Amino acid sequence: MLTFLACIVVGLFAVGATVLWLGASTFNRLMALEARCDTAFADIDVLLKRRHDLIPGLVETVKGASRYEQETLIGLTQARSEALAAVTPDVKMHAESALSANITQLLAMGDRLPELKASAQFTALRTELVDADNRITAARRFYNLAIEEYNATLRQFPGNLIATRRRLSTRRPFDLGLDRIVADEPVAIKF
Repeated sequence: MLTFLACIVVGLFAVGATVLWLGASTFNRLMALEARCDTAFADIDVLLKRRHDLIPGLVETVKGASRYEQETLIGLTQARSEALAAVTPDVKMHAESALSANITQLLAMGDRLPELKASAQFTALRTELVDADNRITAARRFYNLAIEEYNATLRQFPGNLIATRRRLSTRRPFDLGLDRIVADEPVAIKF
């Protein structure tokens, strides 16, 4: 009888230790994933700031070549200001989407105006913006993968229990809008 009770006590201790270990390891994993998401977003933020720094030069270049496109320039400047003022990831994503649309509109204007096409400064700024967008796309993909792993861990057991107790919530992927998705897709080649 004493041996049977000892086995039950040892069994309960083993189950309790396993549950505690599982909870602690899942909590540590969630915290590591959350830190990875924050770091990945910070990487995107640095690249977005670089893109923001290119915009005033682009605006000045376009101003010199086109006096009648003021509405486009004002929209771009306002979108840049809103993107710089954005603090939370959701607000920043929305502001950056609007900024991307304005940049696309401005670059399209460069295709319509021959004096801009011929400008070496405009071409250099355009190349830098494309390079910045490519880096943002790469960083955004890494961030979205980190978010996907974090969200999946939150949905799985026992992560869902820990998330409820710690008030952790899922995060949204960083999306720059439909135009950006189309630009990320490979070009179809038809013969």
